[in-house]
Amino acid sequence: MNIWEELPKPFLVLAPMEGVTDIIFRQVIAQAGRPDLFFTEFTNVSSYASEKGRANALERLEVAPSDHPIIAQIWGKNPAHFSATCQVLASLGFSGVDLNFGCPDKHVNKAGGGAAMIQTPNLAIECLQNAQKSTNLPVSVKTRLGWSQPSEYREWLSVLLAEHPAALTIHLRTKKEMSKVPAHYELIPNIIALRNQISPTTKLVLNGDIKDRTQALKLHQAHPEADGFMIGRGVFANPYCFTNHTPTREELMALLELHLDLYEERASHIPYEPLKHFFKIYINNFPGAKELRTQLMETHNIKEARKIISML
Repeated sequence: MNIWEELPKPFLVLAPMEGVTDIIFRQVIAQAGRPDLFFTEFTNVSSYASEKGRANALERLEVAPSDHPIIAQIWGKNPAHFSATCQVLASLGFSGVDLNFGCPDKHVNKAGGGAAMIQTPNLAIECLQNAQKSTNLPVSVKTRLGWSQPSEYREWLSVLLAEHPAALTIHLRTKKEMSKVPAHYELIPNIIALRNQISPTTKLVLNGDIKDRTQALKLHQAHPEADGFMIGRGVFANPYCFTNHTPTREELMALLELHLDLYEERASHIPYEPLKHFFKIYINNFPGAKELRTQLMETHNIKEARKIISML
């Protein structure tokens, strides 16, 4: 089964975000109102291919029952490592595999992965072909318009579409632009035409500045040939962004409690400090939110955090 063919049109996806879309946060979003499709965080194929790094890679690829359907997102620059990793993903319960050719993180790019693949198209295609040959799962790609100029999209996306990936997600900015400029929505018609010309069976997913379901549906009205829309940072403003629901303070605090409960179940091998990055998602836009966040950011463990929350 090709999961991309089973999704409604348009479908909504939670963007893969390092340090955010882990197994805990995905379960929280599933409770609030899940997207049609989840992605994992990024997993380095070289870590999986290494005996030393494999345990960590498998931990990042762990899924919960509420995650399904879910796509494993992987990155790297070694074609053989893409093959080795793709061979096991179906057995881990994934519905597909996505190659990250768009991450702008300087450490990822220095290692030759993520958006750096835009500058090495021949290597990118070798990695994509190896992935396609090594699994029965549908293989998709997430990327950007180009490295420095939006006009690079035509040449770069043409290279990818010529390999007929199951889906192509495009963050409508370049690597150089990061998220400092508005997404280039003006290029959507051109990108749709390019997809239709080269690989009409490839599902086209748009990403960049899409905050919630309402905005995604408006974009789809304007561009009905786009198949899906990916929400990233919008989930920070509203974890119910995949629904039409505006949460109350009580509902947001209930999600925070759920997040803390899930964290405690795994606390033996997850550090506390990164948990603080999630507080702003739930504690926002209500009287006293700023002061409460300040107090929570000064805590050192889950017990201290729960004590502060209990006094509300």
